[in-house]
Amino acid sequence: MQTAHPAASGAGPVLGIETSCDETAVAVLDGAGRVLAERLRTQLAEHARFGGVVPEIAARAHLVYLPEMARAALAEAGMAPGDLAAIAAASGPGLIGGLIVGASFAKGLALALKKPFIAINHLEAHALTARLPGLAAGGVAFPYLLLLVSGGHCQFVAVEGLGRYRRLGETLDDAVGEAFDKVAKLLGLPWPGGPALERLAALGDARRYALPRPMRGRAGCDFSFSGLKTAVALLLRDAAPGPLAPAHAADIAASFQLAVVEVLADRTRNALALFAQSHPAGTSLVIAGGVAANRAIREALAASAAATGFRLIAPPLRLCTDNAVMVAWAGIERLRAGQSDPFDHPPRPRWPLDAPDMALA
Repeated sequence: MQTAHPAASGAGPVLGIETSCDETAVAVLDGAGRVLAERLRTQLAEHARFGGVVPEIAARAHLVYLPEMARAALAEAGMAPGDLAAIAAASGPGLIGGLIVGASFAKGLALALKKPFIAINHLEAHALTARLPGLAAGGVAFPYLLLLVSGGHCQFVAVEGLGRYRRLGETLDDAVGEAFDKVAKLLGLPWPGGPALERLAALGDARRYALPRPMRGRAGCDFSFSGLKTAVALLLRDAAPGPLAPAHAADIAASFQLAVVEVLADRTRNALALFAQSHPAGTSLVIAGGVAANRAIREALAASAAATGFRLIAPPLRLCTDNAVMVAWAGIERLRAGQSDPFDHPPRPRWPLDAPDMALA
């Protein structure tokens, strides 16, 4: 349950903490949203030999790295902990162990400093990144259409205001990032699979294999990627025995990526039309999440947006993947609205954007 914080109408510096998966991140932003300091430590070395994120290892790594990273960020920002106006931490959705580490650290610091604690929905942080000052010419006003694409989420959301989110469409099975990772694993690529597959696809012939385009041409803006992943698995099953030739693997990667791009472009056109009907004042399409770093996807969505009179807002690559800048900024947005959270606010592995407690108090 959120509480009003009367003294927070003019936001000051906010420390943001992100520990929802396998990246430990902290950032300090001033009240205007300028980044004063940021730190990010990936855990690739810890998880690579397992071919994916091990939740217990991730949580223990956050516990080790977070305190020193917070001290270093505050030192870089040139301030003492007491100078902060609030502490914000990702509190869901995500891996519960990591969320508990980050949220508990933030609560302890806020309690000791007698400052507001702000529990941030990781998805809201992605959704609001486009509103960071200086990121888009003229800023990004509400409402706008959000395409959230990551390893765990794939959905269209009408962002109507702070705490006001309406899902227009979502995946019926795999998220697009999950599909990238699974196909990359089928091709024997190293983890994390998405970026490795994109690099391989740049070397291949995207028209060599006629893979399916699930849901393309259908009404609405839902997604499905499970069948596309299965088609790649069947293609590999029927291939000649022995190691996969590099050129063959590159053609499969390129064909898969093109199928994903064309599906996303088709679904986006439908979502833009649906959004425009109910939000005629909205003119921005925002893409966020780790998959938003894929250049082929960015280019296709920019074309879809331009064809319908929208502009595409895509954060810089470093702000597409999990980071603490977006968490601190979401904290500033909520602090400006007079919002904070009690210290018994529970971290949660699932926290939909349209959950009742996302609305402003």
